[in-house]
Amino acid sequence: MEPEALADLGPGRRRAFFERDAGIDAVRGDVADIVSRVRTEGDAALREFASEFDGVEVGNVDVTDDAERAYEDLGDEHREAIEAAIENVRAFHEAQLPGDWTEDFDGRELGRRFRPIDRVGAYVPGGSAAYPSSAIMTVVPAKVAGVEEVAVVTPPAEEMNPVTLAAIHAAGADVVYAAGGAQAVGALAYGTETVDRVQKIVGPGNKWVTAAKAEVRGNVEIDFLAGPSEVCVLADETADPAAVASDLLAQAEHDPNASVVCVTDSQALADAVCVEVAERLPERERDDVIKEALQGEQSGVLVARSMPEAVLFAEEYAAEHLSIQADGDAELLDRITNAGSVFLGPFTPVAAGDYATGTNHVLPTNATAKVQGGLSVDTFLRATTVQRLDEDALADLRETVTTLADAEGLEAHSASIDARFEE
Repeated sequence: MEPEALADLGPGRRRAFFERDAGIDAVRGDVADIVSRVRTEGDAALREFASEFDGVEVGNVDVTDDAERAYEDLGDEHREAIEAAIENVRAFHEAQLPGDWTEDFDGRELGRRFRPIDRVGAYVPGGSAAYPSSAIMTVVPAKVAGVEEVAVVTPPAEEMNPVTLAAIHAAGADVVYAAGGAQAVGALAYGTETVDRVQKIVGPGNKWVTAAKAEVRGNVEIDFLAGPSEVCVLADETADPAAVASDLLAQAEHDPNASVVCVTDSQALADAVCVEVAERLPERERDDVIKEALQGEQSGVLVARSMPEAVLFAEEYAAEHLSIQADGDAELLDRITNAGSVFLGPFTPVAAGDYATGTNHVLPTNATAKVQGGLSVDTFLRATTVQRLDEDALADLRETVTTLADAEGLEAHSASIDARFEE
């Protein structure tokens, strides 16, 4: 990586930062075919795609018992880490639970009540890396919300990752299926002989998973289209270049399409960050994945002419993860509204939130943080409004309602009010 002047970026370079789709559109056609086959062929399609894409011959699609055994066989170190992360995530999400309420508005008793969705499907990635953390982040909030049945899909393998399976069980999943990619999303959306269809699908994934969620949306609800990982580090001259570089490398190891950006008003810091990235990259086990992500058009180290210009970039970028490593970080945060999750200060690495602070790591990408937040208890709840009027309250509203109903030409609406006052 080499520093680039933010003011000198051309239109094409800016589009790479601000209009990142991570290749999702390019696979939409293939994904539609995969989903269609799962919808019509069921388990047979799941097994065929497992063989084709995962190199695995799947016997039982339902691996719920395997997940329970994995938890029972788990070593103390992994068990304690999983339980600690679950405890923190549960506590944070329990604090989000809304309470039912009613209030009296001059005789109009109005209120709101919250009820969970009945059946949810969660996608837990696998493939090139195992993600027990994603099991915790998707299943625990659903259970806190009161979802009756949470089904998890995770990619099959000759030997499925035991820590991921154990985390799925510990988090409270009711059923676990060995299915990955677009085909898993299709199975949750439409059902197969083994997989029961769900009402909502949540969870992160690669471009195939994200494109599949876009494909089935309308037939089933989804959380949002969460693509490959993103981080934007907003830094000034006080930042530790080693810490900034480490955060960039950490998010880059997720996916070759990951977007990693540092924007700073300090040329010296930008130079130092690039040096640190180059020196630390060979030490990372997934250096090939990291290198591809860093070399992509969506990644870079940018030098702004001032901190206000850097803040404007961060606001427009609307990162999944926004790390502010600068003096006066709280004041800088007050000037930013678009971010999935924010990490303040030098001792708040993004990786801490990825696993165990308690906040959720399933977050909006591709600048959709401008219009929505990350996964939460709210994702799994329905809000119903409730109302009761007494006679005086309806009398007070009578003229307002009938006047508006008549203006809309809906005479029966008006008559339904008048009928209550007939002799």
